[in-house]
Amino acid sequence: MKTFVWKNLNAAERKAALARPANRRDPRVLETVRTIFDDVESRGFAAVSDWAIKLDGHAPKRIDLTAATVDAARAALSREDLAAMELAVENVRAFQEAELPSDGPVIAPKAGLSLQRVYRPITTAGLYIPGGLAPLFSTLIMTAVPALVAKVPNRVAITPPAKDGSLHPMMIATAAASGLDSLWSVGGAHGIAALATGALDGVPAADKLFGPGNKYVTEAKRQATERVSGIAIDMPAGPSELLVIADKTAHVKLVAADLLSQAEHDSDAQVVLVSLDADIAAAIAAEVEAQVSRLPRETIARASLEQARLFIVDDLAAAAEVSNLYGPEHLAIQVENVDAIIPKLTAAGTIFAGTYAAETFGDYAAGPSHVLPTDGAAKAYDGITVRSYLTSFVVQRATKAGAAAIAPAAARLARLEGLEAHALAADFRLEV
Repeated sequence: MKTFVWKNLNAAERKAALARPANRRDPRVLETVRTIFDDVESRGFAAVSDWAIKLDGHAPKRIDLTAATVDAARAALSREDLAAMELAVENVRAFQEAELPSDGPVIAPKAGLSLQRVYRPITTAGLYIPGGLAPLFSTLIMTAVPALVAKVPNRVAITPPAKDGSLHPMMIATAAASGLDSLWSVGGAHGIAALATGALDGVPAADKLFGPGNKYVTEAKRQATERVSGIAIDMPAGPSELLVIADKTAHVKLVAADLLSQAEHDSDAQVVLVSLDADIAAAIAAEVEAQVSRLPRETIARASLEQARLFIVDDLAAAAEVSNLYGPEHLAIQVENVDAIIPKLTAAGTIFAGTYAAETFGDYAAGPSHVLPTDGAAKAYDGITVRSYLTSFVVQRATKAGAAAIAPAAARLARLEGLEAHALAADFRLEV
């Protein structure tokens, strides 16, 4: 881990030290995704199929979640596996149902004028479920269940196949438990392009794209918003990030484990340690080295750790400053007085406060979605919630008395802007 003493850095040095890995912005990624999108827009499903064979090793395939298919997948899993998955689905559903907004109150700023915000589900949600290096069926829960709670009529989920072309049985069982009736076995930028353009056979184009992915998937989501009229994305959700704030009371073993839990995701993942104590920081770094050598994904974790950062700060205010400037996807806090620092924090996808709040709990079973903004987007974006699958608009009503109360002011303001037709549309209400 590269080590920095925060107070010794000037503004430019701080910005450089907090920068994300440079290869996330590799121009070759942009060009590759552009090529794929051009092809999919031109040739549709045939292009998706060609890219899938080239990059996934297999043509796209729709898996209908029939009773027989689901039963076979569940039979390949242990009772304990299924119970853990079903607990996660239950917790996510409960949390999202609690956050489901109802139509707002009717506001009457003037007699005869009423305003009300109402909510509607989007029509088609495109759900991207990573599955290249690891089948992230947890992401299926975190995207499909909130969409189910929001009553989205079309939920289209795609995920890359395994090397042999199959899908993990837990992916199939989870999809069924999350209310889906099918899955598409296809991934990557070509999968995103297919969702965005409606290139999958029998599937409507997505109104909004959801889910995390590698730098190619993240770039494909970004390009979709530029190329497809009206399409939206949940947020920039790229390679994983974790920032940990630790003081001398931090549990060394747990902090190291939390850091590695994100480092093992992807060689492009980044972990950051902000420590109020140099000795505890050294102990955590040593424990990271001890634990990483025992991981099955040691090679990936070590590649990620090459991008890791360690900042030594003087106090909680400085620790919060580092975290707010970075805007981490995940923020874990192990300090003596957690409640003293939380009010100082302004930018994080989600916060794990205290020794026992493991980031892993949020990844799998706590309830909030683990699809969160990365690359500093937490400064402006939320993570996925049930509200992510809703649109809202205000219904405005006026009686004749209400029109009379507001028309003169509206007409005057319109004329000040030089918009006479606007003014007349207000004036004429007084004549009807």
